Amino acid sequence: MQGFTGFMWLLSTALIIFSGFALVDAATRREDAYRAADKKTKPFWLIVLALAFVVNLIFNILSFLPIIGLVATIVYMVDVRPALRGLPGGGRSRRGGSSSDGPYGPYNGGR
Repeated sequence: MQGFTGFMWLLSTALIIFSGFALVDAATRREDAYRAADKKTKPFWLIVLALAFVVNLIFNILSFLPIIGLVATIVYMVDVRPALRGLPGGGRSRRGGSSSDGPYGPYNGGR
């Protein structure tokens, strides 16, 4: 019985880490990337993934709520995340650079 308890603890910890990673990943993506990928909005995914994370923290793995949270996390990781990463810039926020920067450097207006 002790081996089963240890396995369930390990599985629960893995689910918490998995849903936490998905939540952090969703938070670091740009808002407009979700619309460009034709997925739900960023606040929608942040709420869903935050609920999944909290449910995994509170409830036992044998309950049905963590399984619903796992399904939502898998949907994000398998469907939404690859669509966001397929966008130019990977859907990440731009750090540094100007909005007029092109692929070969800054655009100077033909001067």
